[in-house]
Amino acid sequence: MKKSLVSVAVCATLASAPSFAEYSVEINEDHKLSFGGYFKADFRNVNGDLAYRDFWTGNNIVKPDTNETRFNVRESRFNIKYQNAAVKAVLEWDFYDDQNPSGSTETVTGGHSLRLRHAYIDYDKWRVGQTWSTFMPLVSIADALDFGGAHVGQTFIRQSQVRYTTGGLEVALENPSTQSGISQSVPDVVARYTVKGDWGQMAVAGLMRTLDNGDDAAAADGSQFAYNIHGRIKTFGKDDFRFSYNDGRSGRYVSPGANINDLAKDGDIHKTQAYTLAYRHFWTETWRSSLYYGDVKIDELDVERNHWGLNLIKNITQHFSVGGEVGRYQTESAESDYFQVSAKYIL
Repeated sequence: MKKSLVSVAVCATLASAPSFAEYSVEINEDHKLSFGGYFKADFRNVNGDLAYRDFWTGNNIVKPDTNETRFNVRESRFNIKYQNAAVKAVLEWDFYDDQNPSGSTETVTGGHSLRLRHAYIDYDKWRVGQTWSTFMPLVSIADALDFGGAHVGQTFIRQSQVRYTTGGLEVALENPSTQSGISQSVPDVVARYTVKGDWGQMAVAGLMRTLDNGDDAAAADGSQFAYNIHGRIKTFGKDDFRFSYNDGRSGRYVSPGANINDLAKDGDIHKTQAYTLAYRHFWTETWRSSLYYGDVKIDELDVERNHWGLNLIKNITQHFSVGGEVGRYQTESAESDYFQVSAKYIL
């Protein structure tokens, strides 16, 4: 009978709450369910010689005389959190099932399938499952309307892992795959140390990968190392400065798409240098702007790409904001400008 009453209470809450509203259902004093997420609607125009994308990554197809506009809601997401005493589990999805929807979906319905973002368990100092890599500097990502800001200069990766955290130190074993999807026998090893204070936070992270080229002379073999330094520093008032610097043989971890298939020379992944810079300024309590820039350079591949953006965002209410952003993404052979307007209801 008690279980039935709980089920009724949960169903009633689900029925009465707005879609994606943040709320919790207390099953008992130890067990709780929480639901959250956000809606985001984007209007985006891309004009130049690189093909349209909903957001820029580390590579792009050259397409002369591009002038394309799209409306989409694909960044919208929802999550479920399960809390049972000392154990917490999280599931989250968005709608980026692919990067360039075309054909029947946009013509008829605009429908998109779900994409899993996070699925992990927290217990004591341990985290197990899929989430952001321990090598990824979340705090340095710009407050951007282009989803994720300057991916081109950033570590950006989610994957399955086992992570242990004590104080400012995090150590993890992570999924040992190459960018082409070939699984390796030795897990990737990541360690990060973070220092926090009233001034903000800074961290340094190291990555070690052990790869087997499978007798493919074009693929990497043996141990590969990379590091990043990143942080978010408070400046004046509510303003902050964000930065990240990546160096070493990171392959798929840095600048998604720039390191194709973890290509190698003399057994080593091509050395990648990448960085991002962002400054966020609050004009008033409700108006803010961010100016950001990201860059990647891979000499052995003759790769040098960058992305800058500038936005203005207005908080209409505590949870609802609208904004506009202009910017440019540039590769070795072409560039495109973009303009984006977004509306976001965040919980």
